[in-house]
Amino acid sequence: MYPRLLHVGSGSDGTEDSDSSAEREQTNSSESDGNIPKRTRLTRASLRLSQSSQVLNGHPTRELCSSCTQDESPPLTPTGNAPSSESELDISSPNASHDESLAKDPALRDSDKDLSHRPKRRRCHETYNFNMKCPTPGCNSLGHLTGKHERHFAVSGCPLYHNLSADECKVKATTREKHEEEAKVQEESNRHATRHQTPTSRQTRYKEQVTEMRKGRNSGLSKEQKEKYMEHRQSHGNTREPLLENITSEYDLELFRKAQARASEDLERLRIQGQITEGSNMIKTILFGRYELDTWYHSPYPEEYARLGRLYVCEFCLKYMKSQTILRRHMAKCVWKHPPGDEVYRKGAISVFEVDGKKNKIYCQNLCLLAKLFLDHKTLYYDVEPFLFYVMTEADNTGCHLVGYFSKEKNSFLNYNVSCILTMPQYMRQGYGKMLIDFSYLLSKVEEKVGSPERPLSDLGLISYRSYWKEVLLRYMYNFQGKEISIKEISQETAVNPVDIVSTLQSLQMLKYWKGKHLVLKRQDLIDEWKSKETKRGSNNKTIDPSSLKWTPPKGT
Repeated sequence: MYPRLLHVGSGSDGTEDSDSSAEREQTNSSESDGNIPKRTRLTRASLRLSQSSQVLNGHPTRELCSSCTQDESPPLTPTGNAPSSESELDISSPNASHDESLAKDPALRDSDKDLSHRPKRRRCHETYNFNMKCPTPGCNSLGHLTGKHERHFAVSGCPLYHNLSADECKVKATTREKHEEEAKVQEESNRHATRHQTPTSRQTRYKEQVTEMRKGRNSGLSKEQKEKYMEHRQSHGNTREPLLENITSEYDLELFRKAQARASEDLERLRIQGQITEGSNMIKTILFGRYELDTWYHSPYPEEYARLGRLYVCEFCLKYMKSQTILRRHMAKCVWKHPPGDEVYRKGAISVFEVDGKKNKIYCQNLCLLAKLFLDHKTLYYDVEPFLFYVMTEADNTGCHLVGYFSKEKNSFLNYNVSCILTMPQYMRQGYGKMLIDFSYLLSKVEEKVGSPERPLSDLGLISYRSYWKEVLLRYMYNFQGKEISIKEISQETAVNPVDIVSTLQSLQMLKYWKGKHLVLKRQDLIDEWKSKETKRGSNNKTIDPSSLKWTPPKGT
């Protein structure tokens, strides 16, 4: 998703206080309404009993049970944002008020005993909510993109949005499962075979087939195809996915379809587990500085913020707000122009700040919540005290804008130099991710340690690290003048873990096993290819200069 530039005005149409006061007045007026007789008021216990009786009489209610309708969002801190630790959360039972009412009223307690032999009702998030409907126009919510479910409630699982039918999705799912089983059988057979340092004949044939299938992907569309695609776009607009046939090769299109189905299955799994609801409890976009960013994953923001769909975030202090009016008022009085902590690196407009999770707890928590919107494998949200955060910024006349960050443990027994790493979407594919990785290894060199990122890596993180390790090894080979290369020496000079070096050499086919020894081959073709790319790239400022680092390893933190 490409970020859309937006201009945030400096004017103010209202105030945060007026908004909250209006809400309070509306609440008070509804509570003071005297037209409602007292006998019509229902307690939580009587409501649960009435719902249970409806179920037992064969009339299932469609309303949510009281335990599911309670606001389970964590309380706010004095800053107006998420709690600073899990100890501040209310972990009392959601049915506590119901239990108290049963204890006080013997009649209710006896009526519950009469129903004790009945099977317990499942919580509402464990069943389909048939009041929900797919937002795609003309869709009846039947079928699923994965072909494994009978219904869907979001665009991500809608067959109609993806220009498919429910039956076609089931056929594709059967085909994918068959291919996956064949791949597992082949992998199991290769596991017990002799280790191959060179591609097998089967792998070579498969590579040739893929190359042949990809030959015609840049041939372009015919005039009839372009007219068909434009007609589809004009008739359906953004309510349907654009036609993708003939845009690329069938092989690449099938890979894309597999990725779509896998992502849709992951979202369905999260929905069934109750971590997200059907399209309502997930932030879709955030307004961050000059950009409006589409989010990729669910982040555990407080319920009252997550249900809004759009979040407004200050790009300097990372405080999140509910409306653009509140954001404008905040920006008018926010004194932050750069992250808290010490500036440990500066070269040109690029700076890196070291932020201690113990000293700047709220900022680091907000940073983790923001990062979770774009990271899949991330579990750190509130327990930030054992970590140091290195935040990279790009400065202009308005302040230091967040480019990305990585975090690392203050005391890592496994010598992990990165726990979590992120480049903001508006700065991706510009070399900043490689700069963050290079900076983490520069810190390891100063500490005189060998570092490695914490696993598991995200998909984009794995691609970035593999590219970085490849570049480091090829540069080392290019500058190496000796006859014998030692992996230990490479590790000591580059601060890269030997395991990562071996895996990279194997992927480059530069590691061979011969006469009981592992030999490192200096493949001149790969080195020349890397050198030509370096020459074309020229000199730019997207590199880390060790002389610009002003940092000493922290002690006793």
